[in-house]
Amino acid sequence: MKFKYNSRHYYELMLVELTQTFTRHSSSRTIQIYLGRQSQSESNPNEVLRTASATIHPNYNSLTHDNDIALLHLSSSVTFTDYIKPVCLAAAGSKFAAGTDSWVTGWGALQSGGPFPDILQEVMIPVVSSRDCYNAYGGGITSNMICAGLLNEGGKDSCQGDSGGPLVTRNGSLWIQSGVVSFGVGCADRRYPGVYTRVSQYQGWITYTIGSNPPGFVKFNNSGSRSSSNLLLILISLTFSIIPFICSLYLSS
Repeated sequence: MKFKYNSRHYYELMLVELTQTFTRHSSSRTIQIYLGRQSQSESNPNEVLRTASATIHPNYNSLTHDNDIALLHLSSSVTFTDYIKPVCLAAAGSKFAAGTDSWVTGWGALQSGGPFPDILQEVMIPVVSSRDCYNAYGGGITSNMICAGLLNEGGKDSCQGDSGGPLVTRNGSLWIQSGVVSFGVGCADRRYPGVYTRVSQYQGWITYTIGSNPPGFVKFNNSGSRSSSNLLLILISLTFSIIPFICSLYLSS
């Protein structure tokens, strides 16, 4: 999924749920959303285009990147296909221990300052503990953030242009989104893991902002257990770009 704002392109988003109605804090921003896209230059016959408005977290801090999350309200619903499918959101209290295998996707740079790919990319990286991440950055890592990457090794990471893309973990046949690409130092630097917005911290805000018919969430822990309530949701962030967001779409139950 890709979106466009004010004629500038921002990259990958993850479809989590299809839209209902925001009752609070809506903004007038107009954003173009592309779902089902794989190539940036070739024809995408399975692509769907929608417009959306954004609701940015009221406590977003552009200096610290804290609360780097927003919701997107689509102009109309989208039908799921083989190319457009939902991902579950990590519920409050979810635990992603250090070493948990996670995946990031996007059209971001292939290396720091490098070229951008034409085809959607993916990479598997492990979760890094909050303590190790905090020490790596010398502070500034809050409970609203989750880190992932190959600390002390490097070579795999999200990069510029991936902001807003999903960090997901697989639990059996279920994919759970734990994070949203937010910020980092360079790309794939062995000293600095990537930093992501921790989705599970925002269940209350998402539910409150949506108002009626809130989405369900799935609680994850490393023992593989989970609990759920009728979820289907979309997510973004965007610190590498103008507006950091996390977008979310809702499906009526």
